[in-house]
Amino acid sequence: MSKPQTLSVKVLIRDRQGRYLLIKRSMSSKANAGKWDFPGGKVDPGEDFEEALIREVAEETGLTISLHRQMGKIKAELAHKIITYVMMEGRVESGQVLLSSEHDEYAWVKDAEICSMNLVEQFRVFAEGLGNKIK
Repeated sequence: MSKPQTLSVKVLIRDRQGRYLLIKRSMSSKANAGKWDFPGGKVDPGEDFEEALIREVAEETGLTISLHRQMGKIKAELAHKIITYVMMEGRVESGQVLLSSEHDEYAWVKDAEICSMNLVEQFRVFAEGLGNKIK
């Protein structure tokens, strides 16, 4: 029996100093509690993935962003489903970080520091190769 598949979008939001925004999932989160994550989330049925990403970022961080390019894809097979993540690069257009109740902390970090964070597991390999993806 095949597992259901879902699409999720994540964004590496870069600031003017070249740092990336990571957000820490709350300890009450159903999945990956207390782990660092990239902003983003699920794409609703019929929703454009870029619109979904901009919506998710606004909900999670209070920021308005612009999307610049795709940085890769990740496929994660979980016990009950398969998730395909589209990883985008974005920039802050306006706002200040104001976290939703789903997250406890945020940090702006250099790409080399991301791997030392307690990152959600499925993003670790992507983060390890991040330096090669930045131009």
